[in-house]
Amino acid sequence: MKPFTSAAVVVLGIVALAHLYRLVQPFEIIVAGSEIPQWVSVAGLIVAGGISIMLWRESRAST
Repeated sequence: MKPFTSAAVVVLGIVALAHLYRLVQPFEIIVAGSEIPQWVSVAGLIVAGGISIMLWRESRAST
């Protein structure tokens, strides 16, 4: 696995885990005075987790 691909998989995996944690242990996130709704974490989990898994699978298949 190339170094950048490894780093991207790890970073996106951590982002996905952070979104999952927010869904399991709800807490408020306020940006510029506006609260970010929980559904944003659902979308973030799906997108970040999906890209992380796809990158990991692609890197394994190309070796």
